[in-house]
Amino acid sequence: MTAESCTGGWIAKACTDRPGSSQWYRGGVVVYTNDLKAALLGVQPQTLAGPGAVSEPAVREMAVGALERLGGDVAVAVSGIAGPDGGTPDKPIGTVWFAWAVSGLQDVQDAAGRRVRPAIRTARHRFEGDRDAVRRQAVVVALQGVLET
Repeated sequence: MTAESCTGGWIAKACTDRPGSSQWYRGGVVVYTNDLKAALLGVQPQTLAGPGAVSEPAVREMAVGALERLGGDVAVAVSGIAGPDGGTPDKPIGTVWFAWAVSGLQDVQDAAGRRVRPAIRTARHRFEGDRDAVRRQAVVVALQGVLET
């Protein structure tokens, strides 16, 4: 499963460029606006208002939302600032957050009966280059992370 913002579906394209991908790639969503991140992936309004769409909490929620709403075993979520504008001192152009979630723990309950969330790994990168270069590098990191999951 892919939940993409700054990569605009490029991760899904890279997956489906492989012959036979329909055997292992279920699909994904491309969400640029905060309202769609909330509606389609369940990103909490307080996350979007607080740390923002380009943050660790946002990509965690995107990855979990992709697993819960779309199914599958592994999800990758990506949100970043590819440029040429939109950067801030705290989140300069080239900042990209990633999350990889594995569904194996999704339906497990702990001793108290609480649902255990999927296993999630996150990373933040700062890529150099123009918009295309930032997005290309983000796709590579996202797919490498899937292979390591």
